[in-house]
Amino acid sequence: MKIEGKRVVVCGAGGFIGGHLVKSLQARSASKIRAVDVKPIEEWYQKADGVENLSLDLQDKHNCYLATEGVDAVFQLAADMGGMGFIENNRALCMLSVLVNTHMLMAARDQGVERFFYSSSACVYNGDKQKNPDVVPLKEQDAYPALPEDGYGWEKLFSERMCRHFEEDFGLQCRVARFHNVYGPYGTWNGGREKAPAAICRKVIEAKHSGNHQIEIWGDGHQTRSFMYIDDCIKGIEAIFQGEIHEPINLGSSELVTINQLVDVVEECANIRLKRNYMLSAPKGVNGRNSDNTKIKEYLGWEPAIRLKDGIAKTYEWIERQMLVPAAK
Repeated sequence: MKIEGKRVVVCGAGGFIGGHLVKSLQARSASKIRAVDVKPIEEWYQKADGVENLSLDLQDKHNCYLATEGVDAVFQLAADMGGMGFIENNRALCMLSVLVNTHMLMAARDQGVERFFYSSSACVYNGDKQKNPDVVPLKEQDAYPALPEDGYGWEKLFSERMCRHFEEDFGLQCRVARFHNVYGPYGTWNGGREKAPAAICRKVIEAKHSGNHQIEIWGDGHQTRSFMYIDDCIKGIEAIFQGEIHEPINLGSSELVTINQLVDVVEECANIRLKRNYMLSAPKGVNGRNSDNTKIKEYLGWEPAIRLKDGIAKTYEWIERQMLVPAAK
């Protein structure tokens, strides 16, 4: 199914990934775009001209029917989530996103939507396979036997199963991508919901401009992760949506780094070296996680490939502007 000429709704459009996706869909010449988010429109990270922007709480079933009325395709990115600090301390809130996914699937089925894209997460993977920083890249089948991240991961895994069964039982074409640590400009960088790349950028900028050349790192710094730049994420979403991939698939970079190495990259952007203070009691997530990209390369002949240092440079520059401009007023 091609995007061009289709009527689409992006749920979670006021968020980081959703805002970028709306702009990209405009460039792809979708015939009509409806953008939906629970936040008031003036609080959206990005707003696009020529788009029907709606502030709706999609936990409410009626609002899901409003969102899907007259559309050919759904991009369901709406969720209550954030970085590890938020996920570990708000498990019930994360679980409640299952209402959004359930009601959106029901509305899409009932209103004749042709295709439904669901944004899942690498948090669905079995925790026993992520105990070692020298992690073996996670294959899609490693989600079972199930032992996902408590709260958020269980919600994502359950919703993946709903997508599968709505396709099997009702013929609703579903596409599911498991995101691995997406970062970039126009995302959350403070307030407690930010993820590691944005948090590290903010902390380095604060240290640089305050003269207090120290940084607080959650955990021992040896945890390993891969981080995917937003441009790769959007390209992957659109390719998976248009393709014939009827199973959940990894969407993430395979460039594995430690948190200490992530700090190295950000320090290089700032041209500074900081004293590192490790908070061993802080939320740090699993010890190791990386994306096995065998399947996405088989299906699409492509994988996310923007280097961490290149994506971080753009992200750092954007966050620094956000932090310094208010101070200059």
